[in-house]
Amino acid sequence: MTTVESRISENLARIRAGVDAACRRAGRASSDVLLVGVTKSARLEWIEALVDAGVFDLGESRPQQLLERAQEIRPVRWHLIGHLQRNKVRKILPVVHCLHSIDSLALATRIDGLAAELDLSPRLLLEVNAAGEASKDGFAPDQLAADWTALCALSHVEIAGLMTMAPFSDEPEDSRITFRRLRELRDQLAARPGSVALPELSMGMSGDFEVGIEEGATMIRIGTNLFEGLSAAE
Repeated sequence: MTTVESRISENLARIRAGVDAACRRAGRASSDVLLVGVTKSARLEWIEALVDAGVFDLGESRPQQLLERAQEIRPVRWHLIGHLQRNKVRKILPVVHCLHSIDSLALATRIDGLAAELDLSPRLLLEVNAAGEASKDGFAPDQLAADWTALCALSHVEIAGLMTMAPFSDEPEDSRITFRRLRELRDQLAARPGSVALPELSMGMSGDFEVGIEEGATMIRIGTNLFEGLSAAE
């Protein structure tokens, strides 16, 4: 085993232990939480080692980089976790498994139209600015509620859940209120007559994924912790 493989295996084991511990505290099964490995700053050989270690769901922030890496790394399921411009939708839809950052009704409608044209059924997560940060993209909770009927009427996409990012903090516990708001919003929307089911909550990154799991996350997006201890020279 190379140094890179060994380091990633150690990091992955530590993350999985954290997932297991958080699930025990929340009375949940570890199998209910999907680890999405965020590869935006990783070298190709690191990503290949991660896939060899059993992580088959990978996330990229930039559509162009996702398209390039989808040609280099197989077989994996690609998640777009960053902003998607409407003029990039046609290229990205055929190669992406899940889009985590749908931040407007206009974008969702654009995807729905192209999905019909391409005979696809993409999986969407709606990004919510649950903390109300001016610097963050995403639906405001009130706007999402107002658009909900129109979103549920889209017929060529699967609206599978919600996604959020908590404000940056060195203290993981600070993220709890944001994650709890997202879960409560999901529950409110899912309870509406005619609503889609919304099984997924994508929340929690390297610094706060255990809090995310405790608050109901079904997907966690981990990059830094997976590649900890590796450098560009390796």
